[in-house]
Amino acid sequence: MIIKSLDQLSKITKKIGRKLDTSDCIFLYGQIGTGKTTFTRLLINFLQKNNNMKITEVLSPTFNLLYEYDLKNKKIKHYDLYRLKTKEDIDQLDIFTDDEKSIKIIEWPEQIKFKIKNKISIFFEHTNFTEERKLKFKGQGKWKNFKLNDL
Repeated sequence: MIIKSLDQLSKITKKIGRKLDTSDCIFLYGQIGTGKTTFTRLLINFLQKNNNMKITEVLSPTFNLLYEYDLKNKKIKHYDLYRLKTKEDIDQLDIFTDDEKSIKIIEWPEQIKFKIKNKISIFFEHTNFTEERKLKFKGQGKWKNFKLNDL
C-alpha cells in the first residue's frame, strides 16, 4: 500500500486503534525517517482522543528506550530498540513480562525472538517520492486477516 499523506496514515492508525486491546503488539520495521514514530504518534493521540483524554506529545524513545502512556483502561508501552544489538540486551527490558496488561509498540524489533500471540508487523519503506511511503502489513493471531482495503 502506498501512503501519500498524513491523512491517509491517520486513517490507518484509527482502523488499527479501534481493534487494539491489551496484550496486542505492533512491530514497526523500516529505515530511519520512514514514519514509524509518526505512525505511533498518530495512533497514541487517536487513542487518547477516543478516551476523552488530553493529547500528549509522543516522542521517539530512541535514547530512553521506552515511553509509557496511560489510557483509562489500557497502558501503551512504546519501545525503540535501535541502539540495542543483542537478544540479551532486549531480554533485560522484560518487554513481555506483563503480556496481558499493555499494548506494546516496538520500533526496530529485529532482535526479538519471543513468540507473540496477537501481533501486527508493519513494514515502512521509502519510495521515489519524498512524501510517500510504502507500507506492508503482516499479522498473527487476531491480526492474521487484518485488511485495509476500505481506505
